[in-house]
Amino acid sequence: MSNSLFGPLSGTARVDPLLDDAAWIAALLEVELALSAVAAEQGSVDPDDADGVERAVAAVAGVDPAALAAESTEGGNPVIPLVKRLKAAAARIAPGAERAIHPGATSQDVLDTALMLLTRRAGHRIVEDLAGCADAAAALAAGHRTTPCAARTLGQQALPTTFGLVAANWCAGLDRARAGLNRLLDELPVQFGGAAGTLAASHPHGPVVADGLAARLGLAPQGVPWHTERTRIGELAGALGVAAGACAKPATDVVLLSATEVAEVSEAAPGDSSSMPHKRNPAAAITARAAARRAPGLVATLLANADHELQRAAGAWHAEWGTLTELLRVTAGAASRLRVSLSGLRVHPEAMARNLALAAGAVGTGSGHAVELVDRVLAGRPR
Repeated sequence: MSNSLFGPLSGTARVDPLLDDAAWIAALLEVELALSAVAAEQGSVDPDDADGVERAVAAVAGVDPAALAAESTEGGNPVIPLVKRLKAAAARIAPGAERAIHPGATSQDVLDTALMLLTRRAGHRIVEDLAGCADAAAALAAGHRTTPCAARTLGQQALPTTFGLVAANWCAGLDRARAGLNRLLDELPVQFGGAAGTLAASHPHGPVVADGLAARLGLAPQGVPWHTERTRIGELAGALGVAAGACAKPATDVVLLSATEVAEVSEAAPGDSSSMPHKRNPAAAITARAAARRAPGLVATLLANADHELQRAAGAWHAEWGTLTELLRVTAGAASRLRVSLSGLRVHPEAMARNLALAAGAVGTGSGHAVELVDRVLAGRPR
């Protein structure tokens, strides 16, 4: 999907610069530079050789993504031609520095580590927007903890509740999704295993280099290389899918409660129609739903590709790059657009009272522990 036409509408503007081609190339080069520096610190390469790597990285940083992509087709990933360019630049700028480039690594080490960097950066933007959504829902819950409205089950009015409890449930789900995703972002590991995951090319410094690389890049230690052990990717996919679902729930409710015949809420800046001037569409909630609806398929693709064979996957690994990147985008879009919807949501108690009166048998039965439950959700929120 074109970011220029659909990016603002889909809510991805905050993460697009963190996930585009330039960001990918910058992350790959960041990993290569860090690896050379750590290898020099640990004695795997000559420190004098490593001194020239930074200049080589600067020389290659402006590479045309289209050119690099074309060069990637032969080897199957962009790290191979990027390393060739790096070594050629190093040999030209600081002869000998080419020996300090890509020491002990395989392409997957660099690409997986770069993907973790991009995921962490975009993921933190998602966490910020999830927090903004949850805060907006909490404010609605606190402001309308006693506002009576109809609870609806199977599409029909049931018993009275309060709009505060409706919003408190939104808040609880968003907070839970945010905490789960944030925890996984903190655990994203470096990848460094060498050609077969044994660290043979960096022996006897391999584990120390891996830990030093993690520390330099701000990632978690890997423990052992995880080239074909992809549970982390599965957990991440699940957390992003849950976050998208946590956004879809309130977005769906806002769409339904904004219907003309219901009219219990409305967005602060509703969308219009090209042919019907009376329309006041809850555009932010609608586009949040649209983004969230794309997430399950992407999650399924990542989980279906968890069976990386032997010590290096032929296809399953390659399927992850674009899929995870897009899952980050759609989850970010859902959170961003929902934040707009909830932050300006207008509540109409008079419409809630009118609609509640339609179920005459339910009027006067009270809302049970609704107010107490609102207070419990708000008191239990993470600080």
